[in-house]
Amino acid sequence: MASQYVLIALVVSMLHVPYTTATTSVNLTADATTTAYDILEKNNLPRGLLPKSVKSYILNPDGKIEVTLSGECDFPINFGGQEFKFRLASTVGGAIKSGSIHEVFGVRVQIKFGWLGLRQVDRAGDQLTLQVQQFTQSFPVSAFAVSPSCS
Repeated sequence: MASQYVLIALVVSMLHVPYTTATTSVNLTADATTTAYDILEKNNLPRGLLPKSVKSYILNPDGKIEVTLSGECDFPINFGGQEFKFRLASTVGGAIKSGSIHEVFGVRVQIKFGWLGLRQVDRAGDQLTLQVQQFTQSFPVSAFAVSPSCS
C-alpha cells in the first residue's frame, strides 16, 4: 500500500549504504562509507528512526535526505502501555539538521482508527517529539535505539 508521508522508527543495522551527493555542512558531510544511520547520528538523532530495510540514500547539499527502503514497511512501537503503529513508504525522507527532521514524507502513524502523516521529528535532550498533523507525541530517545523489522 503506497504511502505519501514521512519516515521514522527504529535502527541498529550496520548496513553500509552508498552515498551519492557531497555536502559542505559539517553535520551533513558524507563519504563513501557513510550510511543513512550515520547521517542521523551526526545530526544528534537516533539510528532507530530508520528500519533495518534501508537500501540506499541521497543527501542533498541543502540537507534534504531521501532514503530508499527494500519496500513498504509497517511496524509498531510500544511505549507507556500503548502501541503506536508506523507505516513507511518505500521512499521516505525530509530536511535534516541537527536535532530535527522536518518536511517529512513517506511516514504515517496510526492514531486511533486513522492514519496521519508524520510532519516533523525534534530532539530535546533525551526526548523525541513527533509531530503528526495537529498532534504531538514525545518518546524517550531510547525507544528508537534499535531499528525495527518490517512486517
